Formats: sequence, structure tokens, C-alpha cells
Amino acid sequence: MAIAGPDGVDAAIKSGIDLDGSPIPAEMLALYNEVMDLESQRARSGVKKSMRNRIVKTGSKHFDQATLDTRLKAAGWDGLKEKEIAFFYS
Repeated sequence: MAIAGPDGVDAAIKSGIDLDGSPIPAEMLALYNEVMDLESQRARSGVKKSMRNRIVKTGSKHFDQATLDTRLKAAGWDGLKEKEIAFFYS
């Protein structure tokens, strides 16, 4: 199964088939669906905060620390926080 983009993993989960073609165990799917259902009910504090969190989480896989920090600031967000640097870059 060829997967690309943020919706690709969701499609694989929905189909119950891992990227290597093997079935995802029912227990794993049940726990994932339960947690995602709970998350869908959680109140949100703001879209821009959620956007920044996603950018930091995913951006840290694609940009070095200095680049991501600079890009966040240029876009109008706070730069990387010490706890983010420790978690994503240490």
C-alpha cells in the first residue's frame, strides 16, 4: 500500500491494513479508535495553537532546530520552547 500525506495513514487505519499489507490487530484498532473518540470530544483552546503544535511536531522531522525556530518566528508564532527543543531535538 503506497501512503503519502497526512490523510494516507488515516486511510490505512480505516482499512485496518498496515503499510506492509498486514492486518492491524483488532485490539490496536479498538484502543486507537477509543482514544481518537475521546480526543474528538475534548474542548479546544484555539486553532492557531493547534496549528503551531502540529507544525512543531511534524516540522521537527523535516527542519533542523534553527530553521524551524526561524520559520515559526517569521510566521508570527513564538519560537521553539525549551521543552520542545528537549523533546524533539535531543
